[in-house]
Amino acid sequence: MAKENTTEQTWTPATMGRMRSQLLDWYERNRRDLPWRRSRNPYAIWVSEIMLQQTRVAVVIERYLAFIARFPTLISLALAPEQEVLALWSGLGYYRRARMLHKAAQFVSSNLGGNLPATAAELRALPGIGSYTAAAIASIAHGERVAVVDGNVERVICRLVGWPATGRTGAAAQRRNIEMLANQLIDPRRPGDFNQAMMELGATLCLPRNPQCLVCPLRGECKTQGEHKTVPRPRMQSREVGYALVVRPEAAVRDTETDKRQVLLEQRSASQTVMPGLWELPSLQNPAVPPQDLRMTVRHAIMQVNYYVRIRAVPVEAVDELTVAGGERRWVPLGKAADMALTGLARKVLTRAHLLPPAQSSMAEVTEEDTE
Repeated sequence: MAKENTTEQTWTPATMGRMRSQLLDWYERNRRDLPWRRSRNPYAIWVSEIMLQQTRVAVVIERYLAFIARFPTLISLALAPEQEVLALWSGLGYYRRARMLHKAAQFVSSNLGGNLPATAAELRALPGIGSYTAAAIASIAHGERVAVVDGNVERVICRLVGWPATGRTGAAAQRRNIEMLANQLIDPRRPGDFNQAMMELGATLCLPRNPQCLVCPLRGECKTQGEHKTVPRPRMQSREVGYALVVRPEAAVRDTETDKRQVLLEQRSASQTVMPGLWELPSLQNPAVPPQDLRMTVRHAIMQVNYYVRIRAVPVEAVDELTVAGGERRWVPLGKAADMALTGLARKVLTRAHLLPPAQSSMAEVTEEDTE
């Protein structure tokens, strides 16, 4: 049986006071100017924390600004159609987060007068809000002394006390010990700032690889001084797929005053476990595309799978022959496609093909390695 880490390696009050002061001083000098840090509004903090789950800050910033501009209040989000919410989430991935955010906003609007609860315990009762998100909202917006423990904070704590990361065996026990230490260390006077400082430290200095220990404000208290032993990540799987890019020219649209090119999109079934209800390009029957018909290739990662995607330019008359029959299909004017709940891949492809309006093109996720 794996030996369980314990909290015997805790800190004295004097040590904790010194660590708090050093970390908060460092945070004041070095924190990134992120839009959600300019507000103590619980709703704005909630949206940012949900978006930041398993998503890089650089990707979230623009989406957050667009989302808050369209839904500036919890009530406005609650009243919006789900497809509109998903459209603004397109490209962030993990769409269940958006659905649960929307569902929770509707619950709060209907049952709590549109006001989010103020304590972490009450927040955890809402759909889609776990202990991490609840602690972030309660500490940053309301000053509750409760520690936020995300992957960054977990790594910082492990290195401070000299613990390796665990596998499945002992993971729950170590998680409890990490949360106990984090709650001991949190600054009681500035819990929100302290939580953000711990997350910032893990995101910018105490990195998974090549941590910048020489400039770390907690270096003097750290028992690891570098990388700690971690469990190897699961290997990414690879899969080849193909999609059809079918664009109907202006001449095919009879309304001469509103002639616009249209793209053929297909809606994923509501029964799909991944991205149900979102719109994508039709799937090709054969992902092997003749060179003369290849419009572009794209690498797109979803969870533990790397998709190597070939996009084929398909004429309208060959759609039935070359694509797999799926969900509902719809011809969508390109001017309206950007406002639909597209999958991240569909938005990426349409952007690279210069088929989305320029104002929307920058919204496409560009974190994967793509080639045309």
